[in-house]
Amino acid sequence: MKAPAQEGEFPFPVKYGYSAVGVAEEGPAEIKGKNVFALYPHQDRFVIPAERAFIIPDNVPPRRATLAANMETALNILWDGNAQPADKIVIVGGGIVGMLVASLASRLPGADVTLIDIEASREAITKKLGVGFALPDKAPGEADLVIHTTASAAGLSLALKLAGVEGTIVEASWFGTGMVNVALGDAFHSRRLRLISSQVGNVCASRAKRWTTRRRLEAAIGMLADDRLDALLGEEVPFAELPQQLSRLLSPKAPGLGALICY
Repeated sequence: MKAPAQEGEFPFPVKYGYSAVGVAEEGPAEIKGKNVFALYPHQDRFVIPAERAFIIPDNVPPRRATLAANMETALNILWDGNAQPADKIVIVGGGIVGMLVASLASRLPGADVTLIDIEASREAITKKLGVGFALPDKAPGEADLVIHTTASAAGLSLALKLAGVEGTIVEASWFGTGMVNVALGDAFHSRRLRLISSQVGNVCASRAKRWTTRRRLEAAIGMLADDRLDALLGEEVPFAELPQQLSRLLSPKAPGLGALICY
């Protein structure tokens, strides 16, 4: 599960990250001088093959383009879940990926989309995205599709409870080496639920014959031409200040959904 071009191992020291946006100072004529996105760790300058640089369209601000990798993940999740127009879709977990999934699902004609999170403050963001919000104890059930992103047993257990008969639950979390204790003896069998995993490393099976990972990422970057998504981005921190700021940025109480590192 290493990020592209990662060096070192967790715990620190490690050169980590994979969402870089900047200006291509050198390269082929079609790229030189353009704003580009690249899957590369936090670093102020780097050299990559030209085919690993993705040109950012003029209608996508560089700040918002930092969401490209997460948007690609969200797109793959909806593909894996076979989301359809008019579906009742519930997303459990309001981090960046969960919010991006909600924003994409809201574009499906007639879809009823609700995001569930334990932080009531996330409702303000979901309103900007045009989707519903509920705390776990008020979560709507009988969903056609439930997407889980919290990486917690409690979140997955809730997701299983919210799916309707023969509904689908997409597990989009990354649990690492942790073990998850979830009850599968309740409604899991009697309601004939379908629990599947989603991982962005591969294009989902239904599209793998036609889509490359490059085509998918290019599509995801184009989907960032949506002003509502600025609500997902938080403060900007100078790269030189990261040693002093990192503990705060990684803490559970960190403000905002996504901090940006500026060079």
